[in-house]
Amino acid sequence: MALTMREKQAVTREMARRYVRAKRSAKAAMVDQVVSLAGYNRSYATWLLRTYAKQVTLPKAHCPAVICEAAGKELRAARARPRIYDERVLAALRRVWLIADCICGKRLAPFLGELVPILERHEELVLETETRARLLAISAATIDRLLSEEKRRQRLLDPARPRPDSLLLRQIPIVTHAERRAECPGYVQVDLVSHDGGFGAREHCQTLDVTDLYSGWTETQAVRNKAHCWTFAALKDIRSRLPFPLLGIHSDNGAEFINHALYDYCRKHGLEFTRSRPYQKNDNCCVEQKNYSVVRRAVGYQRYETGRHLMLLNQLYAVLRPYTNFFQPVVKLLVKTRVGSRVHKQYEPAKTPYQRLLVWKELEPSLRQRLATEYRELNPAELKRRCERLQRQLLKEVTEQAAVADPSQAGQDRC
Repeated sequence: MALTMREKQAVTREMARRYVRAKRSAKAAMVDQVVSLAGYNRSYATWLLRTYAKQVTLPKAHCPAVICEAAGKELRAARARPRIYDERVLAALRRVWLIADCICGKRLAPFLGELVPILERHEELVLETETRARLLAISAATIDRLLSEEKRRQRLLDPARPRPDSLLLRQIPIVTHAERRAECPGYVQVDLVSHDGGFGAREHCQTLDVTDLYSGWTETQAVRNKAHCWTFAALKDIRSRLPFPLLGIHSDNGAEFINHALYDYCRKHGLEFTRSRPYQKNDNCCVEQKNYSVVRRAVGYQRYETGRHLMLLNQLYAVLRPYTNFFQPVVKLLVKTRVGSRVHKQYEPAKTPYQRLLVWKELEPSLRQRLATEYRELNPAELKRRCERLQRQLLKEVTEQAAVADPSQAGQDRC
């Protein structure tokens, strides 16, 4: 029976103590014994016995390693590796990363070859030849490693409903996420995001989030509350803006979606209408992801309830729409396999929703040309700045309203 890892370590530890003091003629037999007991490769077993008791002080950044004396011998210091990505590359990477809304390395690395020329064309980025070559050659893991400190600084500090008709519920089929395979654009998942600020009483704004399963194209629109009349009207507005025909709608079991108005509308226009299982958010996972990555990251968790808030939210979403769909690459799951207790997932290379739409061969040439023209005219850095201005304005409105509503703050103002 094979030894456990703990038993292998105990054997190696005991043999290493003898190996340091043994004669050369006896060391070969000791290596053979460790190989037979632990199953190690012979060269690895020799290295392990020779270095097991030695202590190494890890080097600081770009400094040679300092190795302490052990077993009465002084070891050779490790050579320092030359630095490939200097401060100029890091500064350019940091700027591109901030413009791309701080996405992860796996999403940013495949998109650098397209995003960097766009920023250079709009004079948002000026790079030397060597710096540009190194920036475009950087890997996803290196991006995450170089930006680890910046990510810590940029981290955000924020971290009874009406029941639908049971008869209507039985008429709308349930489709799980495992059963849904979108082969073309047009099948969307929808959800509402509440902006109650942690206090659900009284009327407050909601955001209707619509996400296409095939391309990841995302549309958002704010509504006054979750009444089905506002949700239905916003859904029709979003349908008119989609760059592809709407074929099907998949929702949760909320009364804002499961109602006769939307059901009759889908039947009249030949749209497939399905719903998820109760309390199973994974059946609506694509739009649930966008609830955070698009809506919450843009507007946070504050309470929005006035007409002014509603107007600013929709102004922000009008800018966020091209920024998200043209310049925010996302990964897409291809295969998920289970081996024992582990699940292995394989993803497509990160692409923007616009890039995934271009792959669709049945996209109308006129629509393809219109999207390409819109894409060429967009400046991602300017879109990001406009988003940030609207976010600051929205936060200012919420802060001023909270100060007026707080009696203690009002008393201080009177004093």
